[in-house]
Amino acid sequence: MLVLSRQRDESIIIGDNIVITVVDIRGDKVRLGIQAPTEIPVHRQEVYEAIQRENMRAAGIDPEEAPPAMNKFPNRRNNSRPAT
Repeated sequence: MLVLSRQRDESIIIGDNIVITVVDIRGDKVRLGIQAPTEIPVHRQEVYEAIQRENMRAAGIDPEEAPPAMNKFPNRRNNSRPAT
């Protein structure tokens, strides 16, 4: 995992078309602004995991009994890396 330090109003760029900016820092909360093309889904991790669990249930797979690889490397569009 790459770890970067940024201050308020500073950004990082991922690829050619994703910009993540530190919008605000208050106590232990950091607000991020994310500019990404609309075809790239952006979710908080807990929302993404809930979507994956629901997709498994809809496919008839019990998320608790899914092979470990399915939980570690969820199916994402464009063969993207899983969220960390």
